[in-house]
Amino acid sequence: MTAMADAKERNPALTTWDGALGLPHFDRISDEDFAPAFERAMADHLAEIDAIAGNSEAPSFVNTVEALEVAGDALSRVAAIFFTRAGADTNPAIQALERAIAPKLSAHYSKIGANKALFSRIDALWQERQSLGLSEEQTIVLERHWKGLVRSGAQLGGNEQQRLAAINGRLAELGTQFGQNVLADESEWVMFLTGEDELAGLPDFLTDAMAGAAAERGRPEAHAVTLSRSIVEPFLTLSSRRDLREKAFRAWSARGLSGGEHDNRDVMKETLALRAEKAKLLGYENFAALKLDNTMAKTADAVDTLLMDVWEKAVEAAGEDEKELQALVAEEGENHDIEAWDWRYYAEKLRTRKFAFSESEVKPYLQLEKILEACFAVAGRLFGINAVHRPDIVAYHPDVRVYEIRDDKDEAFAIFLGDYFNRATKRSGAWMNALQSQHKLTLPNGSKGELPIVINVCNFAKPAEGKPALLSLDDAHTLFHEFGHALHGMLSDVTYPSVSGTGVDRDFVELPSQLYEHWLTVPDILRAYALHHRTGEAMPDALMEKVLKAANFNQAFSTVEYTACALVDMHLHTAATPPVDPVAFQDGVLNAIGMPKAIAMRHAIPHFLHIFAGDGYAAGYYSYMWSEVLDADAFEAFDETGDVFDPQQAERLRTTILSRGGSVRAGEAYRAFRGKMPSPDAMLRGRGLLP
Repeated sequence: MTAMADAKERNPALTTWDGALGLPHFDRISDEDFAPAFERAMADHLAEIDAIAGNSEAPSFVNTVEALEVAGDALSRVAAIFFTRAGADTNPAIQALERAIAPKLSAHYSKIGANKALFSRIDALWQERQSLGLSEEQTIVLERHWKGLVRSGAQLGGNEQQRLAAINGRLAELGTQFGQNVLADESEWVMFLTGEDELAGLPDFLTDAMAGAAAERGRPEAHAVTLSRSIVEPFLTLSSRRDLREKAFRAWSARGLSGGEHDNRDVMKETLALRAEKAKLLGYENFAALKLDNTMAKTADAVDTLLMDVWEKAVEAAGEDEKELQALVAEEGENHDIEAWDWRYYAEKLRTRKFAFSESEVKPYLQLEKILEACFAVAGRLFGINAVHRPDIVAYHPDVRVYEIRDDKDEAFAIFLGDYFNRATKRSGAWMNALQSQHKLTLPNGSKGELPIVINVCNFAKPAEGKPALLSLDDAHTLFHEFGHALHGMLSDVTYPSVSGTGVDRDFVELPSQLYEHWLTVPDILRAYALHHRTGEAMPDALMEKVLKAANFNQAFSTVEYTACALVDMHLHTAATPPVDPVAFQDGVLNAIGMPKAIAMRHAIPHFLHIFAGDGYAAGYYSYMWSEVLDADAFEAFDETGDVFDPQQAERLRTTILSRGGSVRAGEAYRAFRGKMPSPDAMLRGRGLLP
C-alpha cells in the first residue's frame, strides 16, 4: 500500500475536534495515526494553495490573503496535537516520527514558498497596498505573508530556491535531533542517594520529591537527584554535601556534551553554518540581521547596547556579592574558592543571615493549588474572567487539567489546559502554546471563527502520593509567567489567525508574561493565597516582609547567568564566519566579556534549547530583557495610580496590548498603553542595579 493510500485512512479525531468544549478526543488518537494524517493533511494543504495561486480572478485581499489565512486547517490541527505530545508526553515512536516529519514539513513549506504564481498574487497586492483601503490589521497580515514568502525564497532563482529548501529541511532535522539529545541526557542521568548523610541539609519538601522521583525509576528505597530543574536547583541550593553538589552540577551543565550519540557539538556546528548560509542567500549580512528584521530592536547594535550596559553593572555587583560568599566559606573553616556548584548554596546561607529566612521556610506556604488559585484570581480582578475547572474532561495526559475560561457575563471564550508536573517523557523548561488560536474568519468547513485553546506546560516536582506540591518562589513566578502568555492568547480579539494572541514581535512577546509576574508578590495576593499546607494559616506578615525585602537579593547572579546567554547567542549569530568549534567559541566570548568564574551560563549552548531546538529564540534570547524594560515600566503605570488592580489601567492593558495580538505594530501598541516608550531605568531598579 502506498503512503498516499495510507493517508486516505486518516483518523478523523485528529482534524474534527468535537469532544467536550471543542477539544480533540485525545483518547481516540494513537501514535500510528499521525504519519498518515500528516501525509493527507499536507496533500490537502497543497491543493488549497494551488487553488489560491491558480484562481482566475484578479488577486484581492479576500480571495488571496484571507484564503491563505484559513488554508491548511487540517495540517494545523494534526501538527498541534502531535507537537504537544512530542514536547510534553513523548515516547520512542513519537520521537522517531518527529525526526521523520521535521524535514517533510520543511519541504512542504519550502514548496509553498517557491510557488511563483502564489507570490505573484501576494506581490501584486503588496505593491498596491496603499490603494486597497486596508485596515491596519489587514496591512500587517499582508506584509507578513509577503515577507514570509520572500524569506522562503520566492524571489530567488531556481537553484537558489532548491538550496534554501535543502537548508531548511536539514535545519528542521537538526533542531529535532538537538532537543531529543538534551531530553535523553536529562532523562537518563540520575544520582540515587541511599544514606542519611547524603541527605544532609535537605528539607522535607525536597526529599519527598526526590523519593517520588526514585520510586518512578523503580528504586522506592532511595532518593533520586534528577536533572529536572525543579529538583536539581533546590538540591544545589540546600545540600550541604559539596561533593554531591559538584557531581550534580557537572551532569547538569554537561547535557548535550556526553561524548556519545547524544552529543550536540556537531549538531550546533552544522546548524550555525547553515543559518549563516541561509541569511546570505536571502541577502542578509548574518543570521541575526535576518531574525532582527521584524523586531522592535531591529539591529544587533541596539541589542548589544542594552545587554552590555546591564552586563557591566551586573558583573560589578556580582563581584561584591562573591566577596560576601567567600567570607562565609572562610567562616566555616574552609579554604576553597566559590565555584559554580557553590554559589546557590552559600547565597542561600547569606540570604538566611541577611533577611532571617530561608527557602525552606517559604516553600510550605507556596502550594501549587493555592498559587494556581491566585493566578486565576488576579486575572479575575484585572479582566473579569473566571476559570472553571472541568475534572470530567480528559486531556492528553492524566496530569493535565482542563479549565473553561468565562467572561463577566459567564460566557465561555477560551479553553485552558494546565500541565504542571515533571515526567521523563516531557522536555525541560516551561512554555505556552496554542492548540487553536482565536480568530473571526470563516473556515472551509463553514465554522465562523474559533475560540482559543491554550496550554501551559511546566516541570514542577511531582509530590509523593498524598503530599501537596510545594513550589519555590521561582516556580511560582514561572507559573504566573506562563499564565501571562496564556492570557495573551486567550484575551486575543482579532480577525486573522496569523496575528492572534502571541503572534507578535519576538522581543514584544514576553511583555504580557513578565508583566503578569509582578502580581504574584502583591501583598494582598500573598496574604490570601500563600497559606501553609499543614495549618492553612497565611504567611506571617513578618515573613512576607522579609521575602519582599529580599526580592533583589542575588539579582546580580541571575542577571549575569541570563545576560551571558543572550550575549553568546548574539555573538554566535553575528560571527563573520560560523565557528568551527561552537563550545570553544562560547568560551571565547565569555572570556572576552569577563564572565565571573563562579557563575555559569543559565543555558550553556549544548543544551540551549531556546536557540538550537528550532530557531524560535535564535538571535532573540535578548528579548526577555528587552521585554523586561517594557514590563517594569508598564507595572509602574499601575503603581502610579496607587492601586495595582486599577480597573482603568487594566482595561487599557487589555484593549491596547492583550487583545490586539500582532494586529498593530508593537511600538504603537505600547505607546497606546503607556503614552511613551520606556528607558531601561525601571528595569535596572527592579533588578537592584540602580538605586
